Amino acid sequence: MRAFRYSRWDGSQDEFSLDPEAALDELSQLMMEGLDLDEALEWMRQHGFELAGLNFRVMGLEELVSQLRQEADSLYEQYRMDEATQSLRERFEAALDREERAQRERHGIESAATNDFLSRRHAGDDSLADAIERFRDHEFLDSEAEETISELLVEVERLRQLESFLAQRGERFRGPRSADYETAQDIRERMEALEQMASDLEQGNFEPISPDQLRELLGSDAANSFIWIRDLESTLQAGGYLREEAQSLTPRAIRRIGAQALADVYNALRKGLAGSHEVPGRGDATPRPDETRPWAFGDPLDLDVVRTLMNGVKRRGAAAPGEPVQLEVEDFSVRERDTATQTTTVLLLDMSWSMSWAGRFPAAKRVALAMDQLIRTRFPRDHFAVVGFSTRARELAIGELPEVSWDMGDPFTNLQEGLMVAERVLRRFPSTTPQLLIITDGQPTAYFDSGELRVEWPMGFGGISPHAVAETLKQVHRVTRLGVTINTFMLDDAPELVGFVERMTQINRGRAFYTSPTQLGSFLMVDYLSHRRLRRSA
Repeated sequence: MRAFRYSRWDGSQDEFSLDPEAALDELSQLMMEGLDLDEALEWMRQHGFELAGLNFRVMGLEELVSQLRQEADSLYEQYRMDEATQSLRERFEAALDREERAQRERHGIESAATNDFLSRRHAGDDSLADAIERFRDHEFLDSEAEETISELLVEVERLRQLESFLAQRGERFRGPRSADYETAQDIRERMEALEQMASDLEQGNFEPISPDQLRELLGSDAANSFIWIRDLESTLQAGGYLREEAQSLTPRAIRRIGAQALADVYNALRKGLAGSHEVPGRGDATPRPDETRPWAFGDPLDLDVVRTLMNGVKRRGAAAPGEPVQLEVEDFSVRERDTATQTTTVLLLDMSWSMSWAGRFPAAKRVALAMDQLIRTRFPRDHFAVVGFSTRARELAIGELPEVSWDMGDPFTNLQEGLMVAERVLRRFPSTTPQLLIITDGQPTAYFDSGELRVEWPMGFGGISPHAVAETLKQVHRVTRLGVTINTFMLDDAPELVGFVERMTQINRGRAFYTSPTQLGSFLMVDYLSHRRLRRSA
């Protein structure tokens, strides 16, 4: 019998790979904060992200570079290099002493051969590598000296690299441990590897980086973090969330982001709150073909003919051939029907610069995505649209929502044009229960007059923009005459905003709520679910 043994994942298992859903969820959180797709991906690469399901944090490039440089700095603090080449120099000098004795014994003190040897030996205070190199073509008399110098010549290139390294950095090594030659070479190679890897990571040059080498330098967490950062985009593409031919989210990714936003909103709701639309009246009805009931006064005469005839036969017995079945009112059976309605909802989303404060815009965008997900999954007959407004207003495609951000540097609020655009949407998708949901943090300060765009700063501190308010309220009147309900969610309690919204609700008979960004989703979602009214179809 085969047995399986399970253990906690520690980051070193080769078969583990980044979950594309986890990567997308982290990406969506950043996009909620106003980053576009490219900016969010770059943020994840630079700053890392959490893998909540694995209780593991992927280190970003900045942290990896920092750790590489800290590792290099730690070597300066551990070692000193003042004796790094001392052992080689002693071997070299001992070999030359033997050779000098051999030269003097063979050729005498004043011979040309001895003078040539001495000139090579005392050529100057150059590097040890250069001193060794001068004896490459020397004809040795002492065999042991020749063997030593031959061994040093093999090592001379590495020695030259170490000497160059020490000339640049030797004084920075002030640690308690004295490094011998081989230790110094290991430190040089390690530091060069650390610095080259840090440089490649900073430049986004991932190709030459070996995860195994990174694992040896910094450990498994760093190596796996690098692999996940390197493969982030390909992982999202493999999961069907990122288009390969263009850097954009797929519809599948947008649906998941909406579902996550909806989950975030519902997580903030308390148990026991409304979970579906209330139905105080009836709307359009869809028959249930397998369920009937006796007809009652007021019911539409949508008879189940077969069941009605059978009731008549059962009541009077079988009729003679050719004799019609006599029916009474109590024989009538009607089909059960499920009442339903189609609602058009337009969310007007303030995108002015002030919405970037205090987490207002991320909360509003999360609500827009959640509303889209809720309506598409639970109320597919409804139509939902989003209109963004700052100085100008425009309808936002649902696919834009994950990447949309506030209009940087645009301080004006043109709710009038937002209502105009929303009115056009409502006319394209007529319904018996149209509604507008407005999320804003400021009173109107921009408007159109005779087709010309105008902006108007409030009159003094705490004042209003009278022309902008007046023109916006005219548009509220027009929308109200269409039977549209306007509910407003204020993210600021400034008196001028509250005063304007009160006047708007007096005209429209809608409702107004003051809420914080953290409560916005709960307020708006409960309001939508609790007040979607069903009306009789004409």
